[in-house]
Amino acid sequence: MDTRVAVISIIVAQEESVARLNSLLHDYAQYIIGRMGLPYRAKGVNIICVAVDAPRDIISALSGKLGELPGVTAKTAYANVEGAAKE
Repeated sequence: MDTRVAVISIIVAQEESVARLNSLLHDYAQYIIGRMGLPYRAKGVNIICVAVDAPRDIISALSGKLGELPGVTAKTAYANVEGAAKE
C-alpha cells in the first residue's frame, strides 16, 4: 500500500482534551515518525507537530479525529511526492 509523508499540526486550547489526544496518537503510533510538543504558556495553548508516514486515508482519519476534540485544531500538510527524496 502506498504511503505518504505528512505533518499534522495541532493546537490544543482545552487541557481537558489532552488525554484523549494522547490516546489517539497512541492508537496510530505505528505510523508516527516523530512528535514535538511546545507549551505556549503566554497564550494558554499547546502546539504539537506530528510527522507521519501512512496511507492517505489513515492520515485523514487521524487528523479528522483530532480536529473533532473540543478545543483542538488540526491541519495536515503532505510532502510533495515529486520533491520527496527517495532512498
